[in-house]
Amino acid sequence: MKVLVTGGAGYIGSHTLKALRNEDIETLTFDNLSTGHEWALLGSKLFVGDLSDFESINKAILYFKPDAVMHFAASIQVGESVLNPLLYYTNNLKNTINLLNAMVKNNIEKVVFSSSAAVYGTPHNNNPVQEMCTNSPINPYGQTKLMTEKILSDMANAKQIKYIALRYFNAAGADKDIEIGQAYKFATHLITRALKTAKGEFEKLEIYGTDYPTPDGTCIRDYIHVGDLALAHVLSLKALFNNIKNEVFNVGYGNGYSVKEVISKVKKVTNIDFNVCSAPRREGDPPFLVADSSKIKQMLGWQPKYNDLEYIINTAWEWEKKLSKIQ
Repeated sequence: MKVLVTGGAGYIGSHTLKALRNEDIETLTFDNLSTGHEWALLGSKLFVGDLSDFESINKAILYFKPDAVMHFAASIQVGESVLNPLLYYTNNLKNTINLLNAMVKNNIEKVVFSSSAAVYGTPHNNNPVQEMCTNSPINPYGQTKLMTEKILSDMANAKQIKYIALRYFNAAGADKDIEIGQAYKFATHLITRALKTAKGEFEKLEIYGTDYPTPDGTCIRDYIHVGDLALAHVLSLKALFNNIKNEVFNVGYGNGYSVKEVISKVKKVTNIDFNVCSAPRREGDPPFLVADSSKIKQMLGWQPKYNDLEYIINTAWEWEKKLSKIQ
């Protein structure tokens, strides 16, 4: 089997590449390296290109002749999407259409798409959220993911494509072998920012909103280890070759931790008492978002291995210390 991986030099893409290699699946990464890193490919083949250029992605497909595509490449910052929506509609939607056009032109049917729990917006009475819950994104980032899902669904109805969309909750942690991890230069994820504050890279860690309707006033999220997320991609790929198609799956643990709980655990793991302060809420942040992932467990047999917040933070901390030496 041969798989073209867009955005494979990024955080989740690189961990999935490693999981694919462990299954002896041949890969080619298509990446512009704007936020990813060639070293994160661990020697996997790379085609440097940009999805804004149809001829570039078409050339990569003609060269590699993949059996399927995994599509990770996207802009991912919720706050940035609120401030610069056109960037997100261009990169996440228009450029994805270029990819899909190239797939249709070259008769590539199967795609695993990186979607997001942001499609749910602010669930009011359905937490943990199930896949059939109302989709009502509250930021442009979530809108682009939901619109892409709708495009995939319409293409599937037209018999042009077979897809599985994975709605990520909060990816965190690092590869169990500490070979790769998050190295995004504009780190926005809570665990990464907390660890970088512990390292002294930031003077303080800001909590964006302490007056939410939650037990301690801070947002509650479902943190999933990136290794378990990579496993979900491998299972989704295999499912597409076993006649499971055109499905949407949540990928999370069903455990919610508040911002304050995560910070407390980071301080315990690092044994460093760093400075934390309150800041205004960010636009586009729901108070509570936790996954019901029973569907992917039942249909694909997904069994997470790393459902432990302390383990997740430990791997991320070991990676942060290693990253300091290689950057």
